[in-house]
Amino acid sequence: MDQTLIRRIVEAALLAAPQPLTLAQLAGLFPDDEQPPKGSLELAIEELREACAERGVELVEVASGFRFQVKADVHAWVARLWTERQTKYTRATLETLALIAYRQPITRGEIEQIRGVSVNANMIKMLEEREWIRSVGHRDVPGRPELFGTTKAFLDYFGLKSLDELPPLAELKDIPELEPQLPFDMAPAGVASAALAASLDDEVEGGGHAVGDDEDDDGDGLAGNGHFVADEEDFANEGDENHPDTGVAPTTDGDDADGDAANLSDPEAGDTAEPEQK
Repeated sequence: MDQTLIRRIVEAALLAAPQPLTLAQLAGLFPDDEQPPKGSLELAIEELREACAERGVELVEVASGFRFQVKADVHAWVARLWTERQTKYTRATLETLALIAYRQPITRGEIEQIRGVSVNANMIKMLEEREWIRSVGHRDVPGRPELFGTTKAFLDYFGLKSLDELPPLAELKDIPELEPQLPFDMAPAGVASAALAASLDDEVEGGGHAVGDDEDDDGDGLAGNGHFVADEEDFANEGDENHPDTGVAPTTDGDDADGDAANLSDPEAGDTAEPEQK
């Protein structure tokens, strides 16, 4: 089969698919008697990446496969296509999500200890319903508190292939500006993930909570216009010079290094994990 045709098929499939596609899924588009030569799909992906160099879109690999997405430098114009009011994420929600992403597996009590305020159960429920976090087991201590980790959907949303690609907290000092009211549902993946890291960076460094007690900050009060609640100081670039360990290690419930609830720090001895809860 001609390489040009293979490239066109791959391009069309990625543009038409509602979700990222893996190499195996792309190979499945071809009949058994017309399978592309070995390495031709990888070559097609690379050719398409190079072809996007001067275009407004780019071909990237995320946790679930390959996809086309709008480049950050033209996103501000493209974002005007979406006029509907969307969920806005409070500072407390972003801090909680960031702590789970950078410190997983982590319990609700450990999040509360770091942030210094209680974590509303509705906030955890909202993040689970968003399929950004999930239960990965229980800490082997009295009460056996639930352990939380991020999901493959979290990585896809923030444009990450694995947890290793989370922005190191110290690198946030190199970001000149972070829009304080950036719509996460419309944000370029790199900026969104940097803002997520900035939320944790400021929280760990500042040791305080900027928007009041979490008991009033539940998942249903995320205010619906696509902007998360934040002030300019929310993104102060006073980062921890040491990035948390982001080595992707398998959890004890069998998750592998595809980023689905992978460990970023060593859990305490005796932790147990359970199968994924749907």
